[in-house]
Amino acid sequence: MEHVTTPSWAMFAYLVSGVLFILALRGLSSPATSRAGNRYGMIGMVIAVATTLVTHEIAGLPEIIGALAIGGGIGFVIARRIAMTAMPQLVAAFHSLVGMAAVLVGWAAYLNPEAFGIAEGGQIHAQSCIEMGLGIAIGAITFSGSIIAFLKLAGKMSGAPIMLPGRHVINLGTIIAILSLVGYFTVDQSLWVIGLISLLAFIIGFLLIIPIGGADMPVVVSMLNSYSGWAAAAMGFTLHNTAMIITGALVGSSGAILSYIMCKAMNRGFLSVIAGGFGAAPEAGAGGAPKEQRPWKRGSAEDAAFLMKEAESVIIIPGYGMAVSQAQHALREMGDVLKKEGVSVKYAIHPVAGRMPGHMNVLLAEANVPYDEVFELEDINSEFGQCDVAFIIGANDVVNPAAKTDKSSPIYGMPVFDVEKAKTVMFVKRSMGGVGYSGVDNDVFYMDQTMMLLADAKKMVEDIVKALAH
Repeated sequence: MEHVTTPSWAMFAYLVSGVLFILALRGLSSPATSRAGNRYGMIGMVIAVATTLVTHEIAGLPEIIGALAIGGGIGFVIARRIAMTAMPQLVAAFHSLVGMAAVLVGWAAYLNPEAFGIAEGGQIHAQSCIEMGLGIAIGAITFSGSIIAFLKLAGKMSGAPIMLPGRHVINLGTIIAILSLVGYFTVDQSLWVIGLISLLAFIIGFLLIIPIGGADMPVVVSMLNSYSGWAAAAMGFTLHNTAMIITGALVGSSGAILSYIMCKAMNRGFLSVIAGGFGAAPEAGAGGAPKEQRPWKRGSAEDAAFLMKEAESVIIIPGYGMAVSQAQHALREMGDVLKKEGVSVKYAIHPVAGRMPGHMNVLLAEANVPYDEVFELEDINSEFGQCDVAFIIGANDVVNPAAKTDKSSPIYGMPVFDVEKAKTVMFVKRSMGGVGYSGVDNDVFYMDQTMMLLADAKKMVEDIVKALAH
């Protein structure tokens, strides 16, 4: 790759792509504009990539076309085959690829600095050493941390926090060592220095994510998204690529803001989460065995249909169980039938429902649920006191009153829906033998006004729709 001075038209093209990326983020802030946001992002990326290919002697045209065909083909196949239930772990896997790409670009720049225009007389510029070192470190942390997140989200690794003895001292010491080595790299550009930075960064990525429990996974996904952005921005400085700097900064800052919003929604400390579950206790979630000996009431699809048909208002609270059974289309059909009967139907979305930010919004949008029927926690929580039926489908932790009353609970302090104030609560879950992702039993199961609808979520909702029709 031959480094050349970027022409003025290319700078303008990068500016246009940057504006399109900003419009993409703005569009993705609402389900109603998300498709337009995606289109802006794709157009911006095409402009940025095409500009880079034209202004840099990177490789021959056949090599470029071949690489695009291989990568694009793999992405197309995965996108076509992936189930919506697997979207969170797919996002984590993609974050790992972004992190590894930053590491590889950093190493390429180290091995051939003249091609990147960052060396003089065989010595890499000091500022480039810092950019390169930080880019590699953040990329490596993103890669290894995303691997752990993928394994937890895919169920290939326990979602419970894994607490290592002395983890805070180990983490802090490793981070200080990485930063010190990045500084030392400016005066000693030996292979062992950059190699040790990479190794320690890979290790700290594992150590930071392992102690974070499943209940905090949505925060982890957005946090790793932020890391991937900062890694790309650092590599953009190394490559003197304006588009990468702009894009990386946008992704990094928006991911950090989203992580902060998610932490606030869960009453988690932002610094505690990014420090690797700093506030988590080893015994968190240990008391999650369901209390099956407590009395509870079981209902049928016919019972649920009769009560909802007689109700004036129904609030539906979806969770990950809805995603697992792919019940969103049947749920929308149920809502449509109820609305024809004159029932007010609303959907209540918790910021951390599911396994990634916006998981429930995506599923409801896929089922063409009207956007004006979907409400966030703070906008609808006050309505449960006047609600006839709270219909909970596949959610658990986000409706667990232990978050408000039990200081020993790992979810204590997390804002939850006040479903216990509804006249009737219908709880759709597979069996009484399971608890939420955080491993905490739910007192809502055993309330006098609660009817447990034990079945696969999709089948139960389909049966309710049939009963409503009769």
